[in-house]
Amino acid sequence: MGVDCGGDRPRYENFEMPKHGYEQMDDGTGAIGGGGGGGGYADEGPESPMSYEDYERPPLRHIDKYVKAECPCFSTIRYTIALMTCLGFIISFGMRCNMGMAKLKSEVSVFNWTVGVESAVDSSFFWGYLVTQVPGGFLASKFPANQIFGTAIACSSFLNLLVPGATMLHPAFIILVRMLQGLVEGVTYPACHGIWRFWAPPLERSRLATMAFSGSYAGVVIGMPMSGILSGWISWQAAFYFYGVMGMIWYTAWLWLAFEKPRTHPAITIQEIKYIEKSLGETNPCTTMPTISSTPWHEFVRSMPVYAIIVANFCRSWNFYLLVLYQSAYLKHSFDFRIEETGILGALPHLIMTIIVPFGGILADRLRKSGTLSTTNVRKLFNCGGFGMEGIFFLVVAHAKTATGAITALTIGVACSGFAISGYNVNHLDIAPRYASILMGLSNGIGTIAGLICPITIDYITKDKPKECWSTVFTIAATVHLIGITFYGIFASGELQPWAEPIVEEKKVWTPTSAGMIKETTFNDPTQEISTTKSVTYGAVEHVAGNPFAYPSTIAEEPVQPEARDSYLHGGVDERTY
Repeated sequence: MGVDCGGDRPRYENFEMPKHGYEQMDDGTGAIGGGGGGGGYADEGPESPMSYEDYERPPLRHIDKYVKAECPCFSTIRYTIALMTCLGFIISFGMRCNMGMAKLKSEVSVFNWTVGVESAVDSSFFWGYLVTQVPGGFLASKFPANQIFGTAIACSSFLNLLVPGATMLHPAFIILVRMLQGLVEGVTYPACHGIWRFWAPPLERSRLATMAFSGSYAGVVIGMPMSGILSGWISWQAAFYFYGVMGMIWYTAWLWLAFEKPRTHPAITIQEIKYIEKSLGETNPCTTMPTISSTPWHEFVRSMPVYAIIVANFCRSWNFYLLVLYQSAYLKHSFDFRIEETGILGALPHLIMTIIVPFGGILADRLRKSGTLSTTNVRKLFNCGGFGMEGIFFLVVAHAKTATGAITALTIGVACSGFAISGYNVNHLDIAPRYASILMGLSNGIGTIAGLICPITIDYITKDKPKECWSTVFTIAATVHLIGITFYGIFASGELQPWAEPIVEEKKVWTPTSAGMIKETTFNDPTQEISTTKSVTYGAVEHVAGNPFAYPSTIAEEPVQPEARDSYLHGGVDERTY
């Protein structure tokens, strides 16, 4: 770097950094823009060359040299991953609709399944799904969560290809295959939280998570008519083969587009890495992930915010399985709709909910970012408001005398419940991002128990009087929500819990030189050591001093400029570093 000693101020030569892949660091293009809805990066001001030194990524793969590893409609990688996760859930939940539509075809009746065998086939998926919820959280902590999620969808898709053959052999084989599908899919929700542990900035958690989770509801909306069309037009096996093949194609794209962390992505811009890591406060590359022994189980048991999430998940699961399993039966028995009509009308509430879920996530993040409401109040407002409105409209359904009134109330109630996903379903990342995947597995596992109890209860209620007893069924559903919103409204929290803080050893910043020092390139001394006070915060919005996301302010990195020395004023060059 040259210095002109003849003037009052030093003149610097243009500083050029090596470019990584698609990176163009000196053209100023780092805005989020596009369809990601993220706005511009907060630290778009002038950058010091020092600020890029630590951002090293893997080299581009062969395919990356021709096609950038991102969705063309988004200019940021994190929204590409959210879209791919959404598509994964669409395939996962779409596969769950295949068996129900296949059983409606006359060809299946040749197997002469008894009621007991049919019930075993229907519930076998949940036997496996329940078992791997909590273990899935630990798998997502021990191994890269993106690999866990992708492998689970791929394995379930492969097993879906085996369902027609297993059905032709013996009911025991179909039960085994569906139980294995449940085992592998049980890790998907915990793994999804493990992905956002590294990819979701605190003030974008709601929109990214809800964008991904909306795929589970879109999967039902698409899966029911798609399975029916394929079964009716081709054969009952067609839906299983279609979804199995689509799952394998999705997995190929997932391997190309999804990575564990921003720094492991070969094509991500440095501006996006900085935005994510600065907002999360993640500065230690050697952070250890929780294990069974290091997980604070006693704190889980004593934490009321954890119980609030579990209760909300149980209540949501009860009403979700009620609608998925018995909505068509309610319309048929109460208002004498044909089977074809119940399928179309039954998909309408879930279609509107699919739209509401990501919209609610965007609204929740805006309220938090603007400072209008705290994270705690946002979670309580969306969760209790969404479930409360659904409970009220369920009471309307319970006493509806006309089909139009019942369908209207059902549609509005289910649509309102979409806002609740921005409450309890994202809350794990607020109170304990370090253990979010484990907590998600725990709460979703208990929620699955509701899916096992709910059918037994409803079958018992509607056994003798299938038409008159639906009022009781929906009254119970409204009561379940009333209990859930009361408990959540009292005990829920959006603040980082004290037991979720990283241990002391992990707060020490890794450095190849000495504690508290990192190497950065200066203008004329490549080994200058600059003191730092960085620490791991895991993206908490509150309780962490110095976190730029603790308040609704933007991140602005001050440009680092060399300080002129007195020696320059005398025409000399100081040999010290700046």
